Amino acid sequence: MMKIHIKGMMNYAFGSAFYILLMFWLFPSFAGNNAALDELIKSLPPGMTNAFNLGSGFGTVEGFISGEYYGLLLVLIVSIFCILFSTQLMAKLVDQGSMAYLLATPTTRGKVAMTQAAVFVTGLLSIMAVTTLCGFAGYALFIGQLSDFHGAAYLRMNLAALLLFFAVGGIAFLVSSLANDEKKALGISAVLTFGFFSLDFIGKLSEKINWLRNLTYFSLYDPSGIIGGQTETALAWSVLIMIGLVTFAAGIALFRKRDLPL
Repeated sequence: MMKIHIKGMMNYAFGSAFYILLMFWLFPSFAGNNAALDELIKSLPPGMTNAFNLGSGFGTVEGFISGEYYGLLLVLIVSIFCILFSTQLMAKLVDQGSMAYLLATPTTRGKVAMTQAAVFVTGLLSIMAVTTLCGFAGYALFIGQLSDFHGAAYLRMNLAALLLFFAVGGIAFLVSSLANDEKKALGISAVLTFGFFSLDFIGKLSEKINWLRNLTYFSLYDPSGIIGGQTETALAWSVLIMIGLVTFAAGIALFRKRDLPL
């Protein structure tokens, strides 16, 4: 499975690496206007600032990266990976009949499902590891000495992103484990993922509808708050880990017991 999917994993990893290096390359062009940009952000309605993760401003490279990349672009890239990859690992094999060949070998359904889950987690870890390392490389190449980089905060932001996508991937894997049709699995996973993301985005726009954020696990991910030291991460990270573990375990357990159209 790793041989089959390694190219796809690396495509997402290199895509993420390209965009984060681009962000670090662009930052010096904004650095001369930091004060003006921060004043502009302060003049925006609080809802807009929260929705686009601009709370940490553009005063530091970490704040710039958290808003411009980790707040939206990374979420979209890796969420798409979670939806497509989990569907390819489970529902696509059932839909195309390939799962019958796997289960005809001397192996169990549980082992097949656990292998596919392990492949998914390996791919996710690879993407986030490459992204994190390229962030350090980007700072060294385009900004300055790494000793001046707030590496601890940057690592916490990447860990928060990893745990968010672990939860996103777990839900998509559960859907894929229960689906016989590839397109249906893709559709349900996409609606759930981007539906929850939209609830979080809309809830940030106004205090009157902020309660919508209580309905979505995306509210547990706050890159700007992590960089600014304003977010308590222990509870949020624990919830994301639990969502991921429960959904992956449920997907494996239910796949073992369900009827398959083989």
